[in-house]
Amino acid sequence: MILTQAFTDKAAISLSIICAVHCLILPSILILLPNFFSWQLDNELIHFWILVLVIPFSIFGLVTGLINHKKYIFLILGAIGIIILSLPFLVNEEILGVFGERFLTFLGSITVATAHFKNYRLCRHLDCDCH
Repeated sequence: MILTQAFTDKAAISLSIICAVHCLILPSILILLPNFFSWQLDNELIHFWILVLVIPFSIFGLVTGLINHKKYIFLILGAIGIIILSLPFLVNEEILGVFGERFLTFLGSITVATAHFKNYRLCRHLDCDCH
């Protein structure tokens, strides 16, 4: 299990960054390139599938880190990030508004990525067998 922690931390960081980039850059691309409108991109569907990828990678990586290093703080930080990241999908857009959705998605992504980065950095610092 130790050998997969580095991979899952890196994958979860990457997926969180992809989620943040999707949230912040995709609207700009859609404005600049009108042909994207013909693709019928469903923002909620994209958010759902990114969550489907982020949640298992994050949970597995952070739980593995907890088992390896006995530091609960990164698991708690990651769980808070996952909850924040899930809120825009779970709460009606009319309640949050577009800015609220983007802000929560960005905040959740950064929180999850930070938890995994700190988990990864701790593992490197302890010079454990997973690197």
